[in-house]
Amino acid sequence: VRSWQAYRARFIEPSRIHGGLRFWEANREALEAARLAYGVPEEIVVAIIGIETIQGRNTGKFPALATLATLAFDYPPRADLFRRELEALLLLARESRRNPAAYSGSYAGALGIPQFLPSSIRNWGVDFDGDGLVDLSASNADAIGSVANFLASHGWEAGSAIAAPANASGERINELIEAGIVPRLTPAEMAAYGVAPAVEAPQLPCALIDLVTPDQATEYWLGYRNFYVITRYNRSSFYAMAVYALSLELKQERAARLAAR
Repeated sequence: VRSWQAYRARFIEPSRIHGGLRFWEANREALEAARLAYGVPEEIVVAIIGIETIQGRNTGKFPALATLATLAFDYPPRADLFRRELEALLLLARESRRNPAAYSGSYAGALGIPQFLPSSIRNWGVDFDGDGLVDLSASNADAIGSVANFLASHGWEAGSAIAAPANASGERINELIEAGIVPRLTPAEMAAYGVAPAVEAPQLPCALIDLVTPDQATEYWLGYRNFYVITRYNRSSFYAMAVYALSLELKQERAARLAAR
């Protein structure tokens, strides 16, 4: 059973907050450079890397070649996707002059600190440390630049809103939920559906995001363009909201620590 509160608790927790702050401090220059180059705030990049691998601590030990081959030929529901990724891995290995059997990653073939699929490495991987290689397993800078490049390439709007809490009631809210998470209506236009921002929110296109927890009241948010962009990384509203929530915790805690120095 899907539970937003259970999902949130997995990711908004001390090891990811403290680990994220250490990662931010250790990679301050690369994170700032990525923000200047791509418009993506430091806390968003750190949050994604924290949720994906706890800042590179858990990148996966499954042999990627065997994993993708198995999924490509023995998992019919998504065989086309994994065949494409298997091909991308072989091309990536050739371009990187590596043995394709040398790659390891998640049970679904995702690789490195940011858990990019092979096709994503080929499309959006960045040599951000300037050493002539795109290495998402050993280079924090390359991982940082690649995450920021991925988000920017999918339409990240620098300085724009991500999400805002909302109040929603009545039968018509289901129309908005069924319409999906592509931003289409402004908060003012959503009023006719029984939705109102819980705080002052930008009058920009957004979608109604419902975060369901069994036996608890559903949490509603307005998801703006940047929220939708995060779901291109992982197509889940729970994931995008966890990234946003963790980013807020990181930003707030970092500001408090800097103020205390």
